[in-house]
Amino acid sequence: MPNKQAQRKLNLTLRPFRANLKTPISLKNQGHCENSKKTKLQLTCKTDSDINALTFSWGIMPTTIDRVYEIGKLHYERGDFETALKALKEAADFHYRDKNFPIYLDCTNLILRIHAERENYEEINKTKELLQDLILKEGFELSSKTYYSLCQCAFHKKQFESALDYAQKALALGLAKDNKEDICHAIFSIAYVYAQPSIGKYADALKEIYNLQVFFQVYDFPDLKTSVLLLNASILRNLKKYDEAVEVAWKAYEGIRQTKNLMISTYILGMLGTIYFESGDKELSRMYFSLASKTVDPKNHIRLYKLIASYTDKLGTTSDSSSYDLVFSESDNSVVEKKIGKVDFKNQFILMDLLKLFVLNQGSVYTKEYLVEKVWKQSYDPETHDNKIYVTIKRLRKMIEPDYEKPKYIFRAKNGYYMNKSARVMVEK
Repeated sequence: MPNKQAQRKLNLTLRPFRANLKTPISLKNQGHCENSKKTKLQLTCKTDSDINALTFSWGIMPTTIDRVYEIGKLHYERGDFETALKALKEAADFHYRDKNFPIYLDCTNLILRIHAERENYEEINKTKELLQDLILKEGFELSSKTYYSLCQCAFHKKQFESALDYAQKALALGLAKDNKEDICHAIFSIAYVYAQPSIGKYADALKEIYNLQVFFQVYDFPDLKTSVLLLNASILRNLKKYDEAVEVAWKAYEGIRQTKNLMISTYILGMLGTIYFESGDKELSRMYFSLASKTVDPKNHIRLYKLIASYTDKLGTTSDSSSYDLVFSESDNSVVEKKIGKVDFKNQFILMDLLKLFVLNQGSVYTKEYLVEKVWKQSYDPETHDNKIYVTIKRLRKMIEPDYEKPKYIFRAKNGYYMNKSARVMVEK
C-alpha cells in the first residue's frame, strides 16, 4: 500500500479541466507550452488516487516524462524499435527543452543504437549533428555511454578506426568518473573492434574479455555479460575452435533466462548457425538459422535480418525441401544438398548439364556414348572421351556428395552412370 503522507512530484502538461481531488495539491506554474491551451505545471500530490484523478479528469499529456523514457527503454530491450523510438524521441525532446541534458543523452544513446541496428545511417548523421550543435551552444561534454553508442554506429558502418577512437574516449570518461558500468561497456567495445577479422587482434580482444570477467565477479551487468560471451564465441569461431565456440555460445544463451532480451537471443541462435556452417555441419546450421529467422523482425532488426538471410541463402533453406537430400531447381539451375548446402556451380555448365540429366531421369542408366553426344554434343571417341567422362563424374561427385569416398547420388553401372533411385531428390519447377 502507498504511504499516503508521502508526496509525489510530477512534471505534467495539463488541459484546463477540473478534477475532483480528495486531498489538496500544490501547483507551481513552470510556464506555457507552445499550444496556449496547455499549461506546464509541477504538482505535488499526496496520494495515488490524486494522480489517477489528474490522469483521467484533467487530460494529462503525458503523465511523468520519466515513465515515457522507461517505456521506451523497455521496448528497446524487447526489440520493438518502432514503439521505442516514438517514446524515446518524446522523452528526448522534453528533456532538451528542459535543459536536462544528462537524461537527454540517455534517450539519444538508445536512439542511436536503434538507428545503427536498422542501418539508418542518415538518421545517425542527423543525430550526430544535433549533438555537435548542442556541445557548441551549451558547452558540455558527451557522456561515456554516448561515445559507446557512437562506437556502435561507426562499427556497423565498418569504420573501425573511428569506432576504436570512440571506444577509447568512452573508456577515458568512464575511468575519470570511476563509473564501473561505463568502463565495462567501453572495454567491451574495444574488444569488439579488435575481434573483427579485418583487424584480427584476437589475442588483444581476449585480454579485454578477461578484464571484463574480473569486473563481472564483483559487478552484475547481465546484458553486457551475455554480449561478452557472444563476442568470445565469435572469436573462438574465427580461430576455428568450433567446439569451444559452441560451448561459450550456449553459456550466453543461459544468460537470456535472466535478461530475457529477445534480440540477443536471436543473435545467439545466429551465432550457433554460423559456427556450424563454418565447421561444415550444414544441417545443424540450417536448423539454428531457421529458428533465428522465425524470431527476427525484418522491419526492426534490419542488420540482424540481413545477416541471417545471407546464410540461409548460402544454405538454400526452403520449408518445402527440408525432407529431401538433394533439391534441383529447374528455374535457375540451382542445387541444394542437405548437408553441404547450396552448391555453387559458377560457370561449370558441363557439370550442371550432366547433373540435370541424372536428376530429371533418376534411376536411368546412361552410357558413355549417350553422355558424350547429349552433354558434350560430340561424337564418342573412347581414346578422347573415356578419361574425360571419368574426370567429370569425379568432379561432380566432389561437389554434391557429402562423403566423396561413399557416394550416395551418382552410381556407376556396368555400362554407364545413373542417379541412385533411392536418393531423396526433389525437382522444383
